[in-house]
Amino acid sequence: MAYQLSEKLKKMVSYEPISGDYAIRLDANESFLPVDEEIKAEFTQKLSEIPFNRYPDPLAAEVCRKFADYYGINADFVTAGNGSDELISVIIGAFLSEGDKLLTVMPDFSMYGFYADLTGVTVLTQEKDENLNIDVDAVIQTVQREKVNCVMFSNPCNPTGQGLPREEVRRLITSVDCLVVLDEAYMDFYTESLLTEAEQYDNLIILRTCSKALGLAAVRLGFAVANPTLTTVLRAAKSPYNVNSVTQAYGSVVLSHKEKEQAALAQILASREELYGALVGMQEKYHCFERVYPTVTNFVLVETSRAKELLRN
Repeated sequence: MAYQLSEKLKKMVSYEPISGDYAIRLDANESFLPVDEEIKAEFTQKLSEIPFNRYPDPLAAEVCRKFADYYGINADFVTAGNGSDELISVIIGAFLSEGDKLLTVMPDFSMYGFYADLTGVTVLTQEKDENLNIDVDAVIQTVQREKVNCVMFSNPCNPTGQGLPREEVRRLITSVDCLVVLDEAYMDFYTESLLTEAEQYDNLIILRTCSKALGLAAVRLGFAVANPTLTTVLRAAKSPYNVNSVTQAYGSVVLSHKEKEQAALAQILASREELYGALVGMQEKYHCFERVYPTVTNFVLVETSRAKELLRN
């Protein structure tokens, strides 16, 4: 009898971002700034020192230390990953079992549900309100009613660009008895991070990335920050050499230049405000959108019934 794919695998659809050589790319939310020339020179020197015949540091100690220094936290609470996507997969695989329940608050990052489906975790979805904001009371009620094992959401949110104040995030974390995974991939553009508080909670894992504000999307580098107990599990559950030596080297260099990175961040924020203002101006003058949402990220969400037409033109 020939091998047959399971129903789960038959339903899988690969993630297919828009590809092509575009002068302007608004879909991937990357940094539009090239790497600083001084940093590039340091890259070159750092690469020449890598023993390519050896496996990388399994704990990525140097880049974790640089990340911790950059954000003013303890490196003992940091786990490095091959992008935060890998860490999402590791968390779901390690902390959840088949039949457990993961709650997402939609719209949000699609990969939360994707990785949960792969492991047989039941994905529950709760809709955001009419302004695309999270109703914390509703989330708490759903967790308690459905006996949810994990809540996973991004703050600020991809793809809405909306942010939840830190006091509301704290209230959520302390009101549920399940794991809370707080994806702060876009938090460099906002001011409501809980990163310096992560170790205070027994049920919180915070994810961060170098792909957005730090401009390292190409090398795939992310971090998870949590208390010692959760960190021990993450380090045990990940692949032994999950972050390659080149990525570790690049990340260590970039994270050593906080002043340059903060200057780049200021440029990105100025560009965001310019884009948002231009889109609002277009809406007011031409009525080409149904709505332009305010944003605390590096992108702007536009609601329109003419998406395909606008993309073609």
